[in-house]
Amino acid sequence: MTRVKRGYTAQRRRKKIRLFASTFIGAHSRLTRTTAQQRMRALVSSHRDRSRKKRDFRRLWITRINAVTREEMVFYSYSKLIHNLYKRQLLLNRKILAQIALSNKNCFDMIFNKIINQK
Repeated sequence: MTRVKRGYTAQRRRKKIRLFASTFIGAHSRLTRTTAQQRMRALVSSHRDRSRKKRDFRRLWITRINAVTREEMVFYSYSKLIHNLYKRQLLLNRKILAQIALSNKNCFDMIFNKIINQK
């Protein structure tokens, strides 16, 4: 029986997978089967971590706001601050509050005093 070389389509598919996995180490970048497995794993991880990144940043913002809030008053916390923000209808999201708390302390103090004094 004569030898048959595989067609252009299969070579193109493998080449595409190898280009994706070119930065992987060892057999993960060379062998077709392991390369395909690692590619699937990488895509699953990237999909999962896009959601994870949003969660992690929200945690970071909350931690920063809580730290600055506790500097102002000892028995005042993040949860009380957010609760009073909503009661006063000062709708600022956590990202903006964290940026204000870090970069512009005076502005954060003004917001904080506005919440405290309106009780």
